[in-house]
Amino acid sequence: MRTTVTLTPEAEARVRAAMAQGRSFKDVVNEAIVSALAPGQTRPFHSQTYSLGKFNPVGLGLDYDQNKALALAGLLEDIELAKKREMGK
Repeated sequence: MRTTVTLTPEAEARVRAAMAQGRSFKDVVNEAIVSALAPGQTRPFHSQTYSLGKFNPVGLGLDYDQNKALALAGLLEDIELAKKREMGK
């Protein structure tokens, strides 16, 4: 199959370095694609999680379900906008 490939500067530099060792462009690109897309070569991504503490909407004068974060964020924004409007801002 023939296709046009646009390489990033980093990819081009690596391909040129491999070609400097006597390998052809076609061989370098094919090997890179096959090795990168081989099954089982990827690792699952895991990130560290941290507790942010227990949310207490009652402490903010709110009685609201903590599982509805977007609705709560909207409510808090409305409260702040109302405060600014009262202050004449």
